[in-house]
Amino acid sequence: MKRIACSLAAFGGLNPFRALLATASTAIPGTPLPGTTSVSGSSSGSLAGKKGLIRRTYRPPNYEMPFEAFEHHFTPNDQFFVRYHLADIRMIDVREWELRVMGEGVAKPLVLTLEDLERNFPLVRLAAVCACAGNRRGLLKPRVPGIQWEYGAMGNARWAGVRLKDILEKAGLGENAVEVVFDGGDSGSLPKTPDFRKSLPMWKALDDNTLIAVEMNGHPLPHWNGFPARLVVPGWTATYWVKHVTDIKVVTTPDSGFWMSKAYRIPKDRFRNQDRFATQETDADAPITTIAVNSLITNLADKQRAPVREPLHIQGIAWDGGNGIQRVDISIDGGQNWRVAELGPDAGRFSWRPWSFAWRPERAGEAMVMVRATNRIGETQPFDAIANPSGYHHNAVQKLSINVG
Repeated sequence: MKRIACSLAAFGGLNPFRALLATASTAIPGTPLPGTTSVSGSSSGSLAGKKGLIRRTYRPPNYEMPFEAFEHHFTPNDQFFVRYHLADIRMIDVREWELRVMGEGVAKPLVLTLEDLERNFPLVRLAAVCACAGNRRGLLKPRVPGIQWEYGAMGNARWAGVRLKDILEKAGLGENAVEVVFDGGDSGSLPKTPDFRKSLPMWKALDDNTLIAVEMNGHPLPHWNGFPARLVVPGWTATYWVKHVTDIKVVTTPDSGFWMSKAYRIPKDRFRNQDRFATQETDADAPITTIAVNSLITNLADKQRAPVREPLHIQGIAWDGGNGIQRVDISIDGGQNWRVAELGPDAGRFSWRPWSFAWRPERAGEAMVMVRATNRIGETQPFDAIANPSGYHHNAVQKLSINVG
């Protein structure tokens, strides 16, 4: 197996706004795309600009990253996973795109173009994991409702854009603002389909790391990952990372839309150390927020054979919601004993962290290999997935049976 590619060269080079505007000649306003009515993509349902993705649903398009993409520290754009809740996804002409900032919680509503973002706000770059809350849901037994993702409803990328905080401050925040609501360019096929609208609490919206991003891994965002601009909320699950963002509304009462009040919720207090979203909590449940500490072996498969008394290099990745990975431990005897793995380059606390472990099997037979990550505040992975109705936060210790002989 290849070793994980871990280049940590300086992010980007060209001005991302100029690069984005240079794509204008290829964008056709209103063009339907795969997952809507036709164009680009093959008859098998592949997505234009993507390769090797695993289709989970076609309409709306939901495609999982191929497992081999985990070999890269930063997920290639053409292999980055795709997640949509609504099926009508229009092509946006960057020459006509505007970001509207409005609501009763701001003093000065704004309409911003890409040129405005470039001229009036500092550029910020950071590395962060984007992970669906239901990643690994398809591995649960018994099965729970929802898209049956395996390991690839996630990716790691270098993002560039402007701080949401800077935009909101320019609009003049009122003291009575409680949430910021985001809407994008996708819509439902039926009139009664709830608009995909998500909100953030004010404290998270004003975090220095929350971005309106226009660049991904040194290139304009791929269409299927939010072109021309998306919300990036490092440390929180991907449900908040609104794609094709066009509207920012600062409100003085909690958003009551379907995707906040009904969807993406977990039993209250089931998961420890979740960031609080107090204005959206009830006595029974709360919105899912922080990515749980997790890890993955990326170069071995269950039931794989390995020669006895020959070196076997085990490698993988570990990540969490932004505290950073402190340690990764490996067991080769089903959890009876644990050894410390070697951590690879650190691209920042929101990025996943490569790790590796050298093992030389001494005897033939079945070996149960397990991996467990611990973050810098002492959180570690459970041995069993924490039960919840939608199968969110599957971060149980991974177990692989290796046949040595």
